[in-house]
Amino acid sequence: MIRPFVSLFALLMLALPAWAEVRIQEVTSPQGITAWLVEDHSIPFTALEIRFRGGTSVDPADSRGAVHLMTALLEEGAGDMDARAFARAAETLAARFGFDASDDEVSISAQMLTENRDNALALLKQAIHAPRFDPDAIERVRRQVLSGLASDANNPNDIARNVFSRLAFGDHPYGAPGEGSIESVSALSRDDLLTAHRGTFARDRLYVGAVGDITPAELGLLIDDLLADLPQTGAPIPGPAEVLLSGGVTVVDFETPQSVAIFGHAGIPQDHPDFFAAFVLNQVLGGGSFESRLMTEVREKRGLTYGVYSYLAPKDLGALYLGSVASANGRIAEAISVIRDEWRRAAEEGVSDAELRDAKTYLTGAYPLRFDGNARIANIMVAMQMQGLPIDYIATRNARVDAVTADDVRRVAASLLDPAGLRFVVVGQPEGLPVATE
Repeated sequence: MIRPFVSLFALLMLALPAWAEVRIQEVTSPQGITAWLVEDHSIPFTALEIRFRGGTSVDPADSRGAVHLMTALLEEGAGDMDARAFARAAETLAARFGFDASDDEVSISAQMLTENRDNALALLKQAIHAPRFDPDAIERVRRQVLSGLASDANNPNDIARNVFSRLAFGDHPYGAPGEGSIESVSALSRDDLLTAHRGTFARDRLYVGAVGDITPAELGLLIDDLLADLPQTGAPIPGPAEVLLSGGVTVVDFETPQSVAIFGHAGIPQDHPDFFAAFVLNQVLGGGSFESRLMTEVREKRGLTYGVYSYLAPKDLGALYLGSVASANGRIAEAISVIRDEWRRAAEEGVSDAELRDAKTYLTGAYPLRFDGNARIANIMVAMQMQGLPIDYIATRNARVDAVTADDVRRVAASLLDPAGLRFVVVGQPEGLPVATE
């Protein structure tokens, strides 16, 4: 008997293997596809994560948004099933599918009960290999995307992000929204979606992770049946993105009582030897906790904002070091001044021993909380593969954090932090800052 959909939800909540017990096996299928597997037969449930490198960045300049729209249509009918029939089939099988696109990847997530696995994967195979792209589905989803883009055009946070990306990366695909523009999405044809589909799903950019009630032999046969027939190569992935930012403030005039700002400069790649030192540095400087310097100086001492944070953003083709803050129009100039001062202080002084200790305690203590279910673990494993991390990374990650010294952080702070090069993009009607039309 097929279990109701709520049964899958219950299993998702119960599928919580302890992070210390995450033992990853590398599996090579009979047809040569590599996957990582965490085998766990305690619950009759499997989570599968599939990713294809490239993402929305492979869109041609004249069809921005094609990969995003194509991905959104994968569950809108496949094979001989229209959108409603596909949704009914997934619900009947108590299977969950998710399709998403970002700058660097297209991801497919699937969760299913063991008793329904073969039928669920047959349904997923149709979505990957034979999406219908029916005209009515295209127009329905296109309207949804256009509505989102129209909303973004009136959202200060989205305006700031888009302007910052354009300043940072110029004509590189990173410089434009992956969802496309109202003009480009309106002009997309069914042929553009078919081209995006052919260019995205290929074996030369494929990564697979699985967690749950499945053996290595079963996984090998499964991924061959699901993915081995894909083309060997996909659309070319763009080259490295040069970070074009220089110091200063760009103000976008927008009628609102509160200005929002995105700030940052060039960052550090994920595979850089000093990445962990930069990671610890950021936790001290603006990592989002109430103990960070930015939160202390901008919020707690001066009451300039409800929240301010910074983070490392190492994309595949270019790395940034970013932050965000919002403040009343009459106080945003002061908030920016304080952020610059703290950036400069960290670059010149590094961090104290107490700050280093507290940051490492937080980062190592929070890490196990990420492993809160099979689907999350599968997601993490695929990200590890794409970043070129070793298969034992989960077991060794906290040791890498603990190994960072105050001297490491001081050295990296001096080289990475660029107070003079910080670019702020402010959206609002700030007082004390020059207004320039972007």
